[in-house]
Amino acid sequence: MEFVKESVIRATPESVFAFHELPDAINRLIPPWEQTRVVQPAPSLHVGAEVIIETRIFGLLPARWVAEHTAYDPPHMFEDVQISGPFRQWRHRHLVQSHAEGALLRDEIEYEPPLGFLGRLAAPFVITPRLQRIFTYRHRVTREWCENLGGENKEVVCNQSK
Repeated sequence: MEFVKESVIRATPESVFAFHELPDAINRLIPPWEQTRVVQPAPSLHVGAEVIIETRIFGLLPARWVAEHTAYDPPHMFEDVQISGPFRQWRHRHLVQSHAEGALLRDEIEYEPPLGFLGRLAAPFVITPRLQRIFTYRHRVTREWCENLGGENKEVVCNQSK
């Protein structure tokens, strides 16, 4: 199954990518309503770096999620893949492209839900709306950070985050 979220951000692709390289980016991107905790942040977005997250399925069942970064091409793309967690399969590509108004941020997720056939039947009603809500929040947070930093300060922050 696939989920895609796109947003135009009035900032350079380098600034958008730099936001994701901030040491606390993963914590900034977790919506406050999600019962999710970062156990071990990835030290970087480079290939081989792992993140460990604890979350809850339906707000009840605890789930530990381990993801590994498998591709890194700054400032255009990075990718992470679930090593273990709530999905049967999960691949998340974070793409940043030039756009007439700045940058296009595109999240592409290929996943296989748990519970086989039943999971695939339920996904449009359970997983897709949750992903839509989460990624709308994530894109808003990214947009606000990238668009609200002042020009000179933005370059300093972007250069420091590399």
